[in-house]
Amino acid sequence: MSSSKLKRAGPVLGWWFTESDRLPHGDGRPVVVGEKLTVDCTPVCCHAGLHASRKVLDALKYAPGAVLYRVRLSGRIDTQNDKLCATERTALWRLDATNVLREFAAVVARDALLAERKAGREPHPASWRAVKVALLYARGKSTVEKLAAAWAAAEAAAAAAARAARAAAWAAAEAWAAAEARAAARRHNAKLTAMVFAAHRRQCDGQILPAVRVTKEDT
Repeated sequence: MSSSKLKRAGPVLGWWFTESDRLPHGDGRPVVVGEKLTVDCTPVCCHAGLHASRKVLDALKYAPGAVLYRVRLSGRIDTQNDKLCATERTALWRLDATNVLREFAAVVARDALLAERKAGREPHPASWRAVKVALLYARGKSTVEKLAAAWAAAEAAAAAAARAARAAAWAAAEAWAAAEARAAARRHNAKLTAMVFAAHRRQCDGQILPAVRVTKEDT
């Protein structure tokens, strides 16, 4: 179970995913960039308060939707390993991250295939095809029908490989995956953070942007 610590500290930058531009759980207040929202409670992660995560990959674990806010937490703050909640939260900027997340999912899948190749287990061509189509779809260069067909072929190939694999081989692969998980999470968080900031810059192209601050916790 994650540790929790309540404190009053200086502002903390974070990430918050939501499915709409209103506070959830019956609150209903609109989330407006540049405005501070407050709650009158003792913040407790997962129970009460305005939430966020220091790392965008951690925030993604709790995402109910693809609307992403860069936020600043202040007031009283409760902290856990992968999340925070506070009595005050200010939205700094907003991004519809739908296509970013689609592309990120394809990138993670491609990394997994490359890891298999490096380990001497060449993935089925259908798997490579599925990742390629997924990347094209995320960039608006393919159709949902082609994407569905590619993933169906990849799933069929994976099922055939699973039936052919020995239990010992899978056990070894799982042990390797556990050993690599932490390093992979760091790489993927850095990649997703870069993709989000790039999408934000494209979204604001031609506008005067505030200084973008990337903290050590972001990466």
